[in-house]
Amino acid sequence: MKQLRLFGAAALISVPLAGCAPVTIARINQDPSRYQNRIVHVNGTVVTSVGLLGTGAYQIDDGTGKIFVVSRSGVPSSGARVTVTGSVLSGAEVLGRPLGTAIKEQSHKIR
Repeated sequence: MKQLRLFGAAALISVPLAGCAPVTIARINQDPSRYQNRIVHVNGTVVTSVGLLGTGAYQIDDGTGKIFVVSRSGVPSSGARVTVTGSVLSGAEVLGRPLGTAIKEQSHKIR
């Protein structure tokens, strides 16, 4: 009985952690509808960035592909290694420029 309780507790702990693993950009780009409006975590290097008054967009590359990130909390500079958390959306635009599939940032952390 004690073993059963320990297994149940371990299962409950591992379920929430399963959604925390980073996703590759290639997986998002291959099937954007799978991730549409879902929170994802992506690691990568900033390739380009455009910001104005704390908002803007930047593109990251994780070695498997590139994706734009739309931010309202500042934009990291080119070359920065970042971890991005946000929701995937299609048809994103910044300053009237279509970005296609992008991540609407909730937060980013420079590594």
